[in-house]
Amino acid sequence: MCFGTFDLLHLGHINYFQQAKKYGDYLMVVIARDITKSNQQKTLIFNENERLGLLQQLKIVDETVLGDVKDHFKVILTKKPDIICLGYDHSIEEKELEDKLRVLGLSCKVKRTKSFHPDIYKSNIFRMKLLK
Repeated sequence: MCFGTFDLLHLGHINYFQQAKKYGDYLMVVIARDITKSNQQKTLIFNENERLGLLQQLKIVDETVLGDVKDHFKVILTKKPDIICLGYDHSIEEKELEDKLRVLGLSCKVKRTKSFHPDIYKSNIFRMKLLK
């Protein structure tokens, strides 16, 4: 299971999916909700349904789901993944997430993926270029 906004899909995201897919044979991607991003003062170009539809077209992704607007752990509790893959820039530490999941009764592994040319393939960089 991977998580992200995926507003401006780029090669860094594809690399994230490729790294995650190496840990299993089924890749589920959870897409951040519009209201969650709005609450974080983030401006989106594509809405959650557009982002969902785009990711559903990727062969590497087996399932796409929208995250829960109130409880970020709900999708994990519902889907019960064996492995969660965090992007290199996710703020939570692997051990911290594993501990939180254990408290919720889950024992899935948490892996951290490596960055892929973050000086080039970073959504904020593309967003700044678009706004120029």
